[in-house]
Amino acid sequence: MELWVIVTIAAAAVQTLRFLLQKRLKGIGLSTGGATFSRFLFGAPLALAVLAVLVVAGERLVWPDWTFWPYMLMGGVTQIVATFCTVALFSERSFAVGIAFTKSETLIVALFSAVILAEPVSNAGLIAIAIGTAGVILLSRPAKGWGHFSIFNRAVALGLTAGALFGLSSVGYRGATLQVASDSPLFRATVALAAVSTFQALAMRFWLNWREPGEVGRVIAAWRSTAFVGLTGILGSFGWFLAFALMNAAYVRSLGQIELIFSLAVSVLIFHEKVTARELFGIALLAAGIVGVVAIA
Repeated sequence: MELWVIVTIAAAAVQTLRFLLQKRLKGIGLSTGGATFSRFLFGAPLALAVLAVLVVAGERLVWPDWTFWPYMLMGGVTQIVATFCTVALFSERSFAVGIAFTKSETLIVALFSAVILAEPVSNAGLIAIAIGTAGVILLSRPAKGWGHFSIFNRAVALGLTAGALFGLSSVGYRGATLQVASDSPLFRATVALAAVSTFQALAMRFWLNWREPGEVGRVIAAWRSTAFVGLTGILGSFGWFLAFALMNAAYVRSLGQIELIFSLAVSVLIFHEKVTARELFGIALLAAGIVGVVAIA
């Protein structure tokens, strides 16, 4: 099995855990901004520490040229806003509908990869991605069916916005890793992650100080909960960045949809919820799309 496949599956597993932890933060009194900031506050120092270890171990740190920064900023800003949208979805009654629309990300990544990075996906790859996306939509379908929800609602708007912005952030991160002057995918991923997470932590702190005075203090005061979000966030991000350094972002994000299977497994094994025939069919479609992506890539 190729390294990018192993790393992507691991990143998806950690991200599943991080979303579970981040959802709890809304229940301890933190705002959407505070819950989002917790991901970056504790993650940035960890990313910088890993970078320092690699430099001490012998990697030569070269300051990235100007081509690195636009990709870094595009990925960092769009991820912040996309995370805001996703956390806001936790408060919506039609949460499942919104999450389904965030999964439009994989098709968006394929489009943006071709346009921005000149890394097109093959026709067979697009078919595999589309099959996987169909499975995701089936898995995300609310129990009462789509007919009980209007497409013109806040959850759908948040979901579509998050999907588009997560797609842009994936392409930005892939572009940033390609601009780092190193033959080591591990080092390129670490440099990009350290730069992005530091920028995000500083930008979010400035925003919260301006718009939500006192929220930074509440995030720090709740460090027993928020620190775990930061830890899982940076571990998941490290996996995604390393995968982006190794493979086309469209294939990485498509394989990353295995996260939904992990989430369903948590529901069944931990919360003892039953799996419906529709969900089994959705899993089969998603698995077929994932196998297709891995075989084609």
